[in-house]
Amino acid sequence: MLWIKSFHIIAIVCWFSGLFYLPRLFVYHAMSEDQPSKDRFVIMERKLFWGITTPSMVATLALGFWLLYGNWSYFMAWWWMHVKLAMVALLMIYHVVCWWHMVQLRDERSVRGHVFFRIFNELPVFLLVGVVVLIVVKPTL
Repeated sequence: MLWIKSFHIIAIVCWFSGLFYLPRLFVYHAMSEDQPSKDRFVIMERKLFWGITTPSMVATLALGFWLLYGNWSYFMAWWWMHVKLAMVALLMIYHVVCWWHMVQLRDERSVRGHVFFRIFNELPVFLLVGVVVLIVVKPTL
């Protein structure tokens, strides 16, 4: 089970690296004015999203559910696990919203500017802090 947990943590790190860097690319994409730069960001965003971020999310979820399944009665008895899983669901929604913004920027239909994407880029930090605190501290009420 420790091997599964290790690979789960590696997948989380990779997923978050994508969730942190992709919106940063959106900032630069939204600021770009020439077509070669826009085309370059489209390629970078697509490769990051489909080559690293999405496979890492799938691995994180698969390994996480494997760990959860192996200890179902223990983990699901605690309120913090339910909150943690809700935060993971929010991360999945954030992931899909990143895809939507990526498509909007690619098709040059985005109405969002670089300031929006700078703020948007910070949102997964709060979820990361919440998830790590809940899983490490396992607070009791």
